[in-house]
Amino acid sequence: MFDIFRKHTKIMMVLLFLLIIPSFVLFGIDGYNRMKESTVAVARVGGHDITQAEWDAAHKIESDRLRASMPNMDTKLLDSPEARFATLERLVRDRVIALAAEKAKLSTSDARLARFLQEDPTIASLRQTDGKMDMERYRQLAAGQGLTPEGFENRVRQDLSRQQIEAGVRTSGFVAPAVADVALNAFFEKREIQFVNFATADYLAKVSPTDAELDAYYRANQPQFQAPEQMQVEYVVLDIDSVKKGIQISDADLIAYYDQNAARLSGNEERRASHILINAPKDASAADREKAKRQVDELLKLVRSAPTTFADVARKNSQDTGSAAKGGDLGFFGHGAMVKPFEDAVFALKKGDISEVVESDFGYHIIQLTDVKLPKQRSFEELRAGIESDLKAQQAQRKFAEVAEVFTNLVYEQADSLKPVADKLKLEIKTAEKIIRHPASGSTGVLANQKFLSTLFAPESISKKRNTEAIEVAVNQLAAGRVVSYQPARVLPLAEVQQQVRDKVIASQAAALAKKEGVDKLNQWKKDSSGANLPPSIFIARDQPQKIPGSVLLASLRADTTVLPAWIGVDLGAAGYAVVRVNKVVPRNEASQISAKQDREQYSQWWGAAEAQAYFAVLKEQLKTEILAPMPTTKSTKKSDTSE
Repeated sequence: MFDIFRKHTKIMMVLLFLLIIPSFVLFGIDGYNRMKESTVAVARVGGHDITQAEWDAAHKIESDRLRASMPNMDTKLLDSPEARFATLERLVRDRVIALAAEKAKLSTSDARLARFLQEDPTIASLRQTDGKMDMERYRQLAAGQGLTPEGFENRVRQDLSRQQIEAGVRTSGFVAPAVADVALNAFFEKREIQFVNFATADYLAKVSPTDAELDAYYRANQPQFQAPEQMQVEYVVLDIDSVKKGIQISDADLIAYYDQNAARLSGNEERRASHILINAPKDASAADREKAKRQVDELLKLVRSAPTTFADVARKNSQDTGSAAKGGDLGFFGHGAMVKPFEDAVFALKKGDISEVVESDFGYHIIQLTDVKLPKQRSFEELRAGIESDLKAQQAQRKFAEVAEVFTNLVYEQADSLKPVADKLKLEIKTAEKIIRHPASGSTGVLANQKFLSTLFAPESISKKRNTEAIEVAVNQLAAGRVVSYQPARVLPLAEVQQQVRDKVIASQAAALAKKEGVDKLNQWKKDSSGANLPPSIFIARDQPQKIPGSVLLASLRADTTVLPAWIGVDLGAAGYAVVRVNKVVPRNEASQISAKQDREQYSQWWGAAEAQAYFAVLKEQLKTEILAPMPTTKSTKKSDTSE
C-alpha cells in the first residue's frame, strides 16, 4: 500500500500543498492554536458545553464592568485565578437558570420588558427633557456591553425570564413566627462564662527536644520539608508599548496632524453667561408650571427691550439664589459643566445675545452670553511630543494584530530559542529563577498569570525545553517562554531544615504539655472548684463573641446546661487548650414588637435565600452540571500543617 506514496512522492507533496497550505494562509498557525483553545469545554450544563472562549468573553465583560464602577480597584485582582473562577461559576449559574426557564416555558412579554426599561434608573437617565430617549446614548450603553440595542433588550428579556425561576422560590418562602423564634432565641441567647486559656506559647521554654526526637519527627513528616518544583525560565512579552517602539512618525505626518487638530489640541473653548431662572420642577402641578412660564415670558420681553438691564432684572427676579445676587452671572464654563438644554443654548449664542426661554429640570431660563474665551493656539513644538505619542499609539493599535501574527508564528517555527523573535520584533528576553507552578506572592506581570505558568510547567515544555506557544495573558499582550532548567520537587535534607524541624517539634510538644495541664485542671475543678483561680466572668453570644476564640465560643454555646455550672474543655490544637465554666444562661431579651417583627422578616429572607440555593443545587443535579476547569488552590483549601 505504501509503495504508492514512495513511487509518487512529488504528486503527493503537491496534493498536500494544495490541501494544507491554503488553510494556513486563511487561518495561520495562531488561528489553529486559538481555534483549538477556544473550543475547549470548561463546564457542561444540560449536555451543552461552556467553552474557554465564552469564559474569557464573560470575564472580560465582568472585568470591564467592575473597572467602570470602581476605577480605583487594583486590576491585578480581576486577573487572579480566583476572580476568573468566580466568573465561571456565575456563567454556569446563569446557564442553569436559563435552561430551567426554557424548560418551564417562561417568557417576558413586550409590555413587561417596556415597563422594566421605563422603571430602570440607568435607562431613565438617558431620557431628554421632552421625555424622549436619547438613542445615541442608548446605543453607547449597549455597545459598552458589546451589544446592539436589540441585543441589549434581548438580554434584559432573558434576565427577566430567569428571575422568575428563583423569585418563585425565594419569595414564597414562609416561616411561622414560632419556628423563627426557636432559631432566633438560640442565636441571640447569652451565656455567662469564665475560661482559662492554657496557651502553647507559655510552655515553649519547658521543652527541649533531643536529636532523636528531631530525627523521628523529620522522618515522619517529610512532606512538610519538601522544596517545591521550580524552574529557571526566559520569556518575551509583546504588548502595545513594544509595538510602539518600532513605529517611526515622519515630520510631515506630525505637521499634517497638527494642522488638522491644532484647535482641539490647544484646549477647549469656554463661555461666560448670565441667566434668570424661574423655578418650575418637573413634579410641579400644571397650573404652577403655566404660571412660571407666563412670568418668564414677561421677563424675556423686558430684557429684550432693554438688554443692558439684564443684570438688574436678574437680581430682582431670578430664583437661582447662587447667581441672582451677582446679576445672574455664572462665570466661565466649558462643555459638560451645565445640563444639556442649557449648554446647547449657551454655545449656540453669539456674544451679547439673549436666548429664547430654555426649559431644564430646574425650570425656565433666560440666558445672556456675556463673553467667549477662545483657547490660545499652542505651537507645533509645544504639542509635538504629545502628537507623536498619540499617533504611535493609534498606529500600534492598528498594527498589533499583524505583529502578533508574526510573534506567534516565530516562537512556533523557531522553537529552539526566543532570540529570533526578540531580534525580529526588538523585544527584550527576560529571565526569572525559582519559578513555581502557581503565582508566587507579590509576583506581577506575566509571571502572575496562571495560564502562562501552566504552559511552562506542561510536561512537553519541561522535557523538550522548547518555546511555548504564544499565550494571551492580557488584552493586547502576548507572551512566550522557554524552560532553561527544571528542578523537580525534593525533600530537603535534615541539615538544611533542622531549625524548622526544631521549631515544629517544640511547638508540638508545648501544645501537648498545655493540653495535658488543661485536661488535668478540668478534671480537678469538676470535682472541686474551690481552688480554681478563674478570671472575671463575661457574657457571650453569637452576635457578641467578646474577642474569644471561635472554637471556645461555639463550645460554650453548645455546652449542656442541664446542670450549672457546666465545665467543658476545648482543644485549641496548636494554640493549646481552654477550660470553660458556664455559669448562667441568659435567654434572649424580650424584644419590642417592631424589633421582633424585623428579626422574623430577616429570618424569613434568610430562609428564602437558603431555599433558593437548595433549589439551584437540585437544578444543577437535574441538568448534570459539571465544572471541568480546576478550582484554583487558595490558602483556605490547602492542607494545614497543624490540626485543630
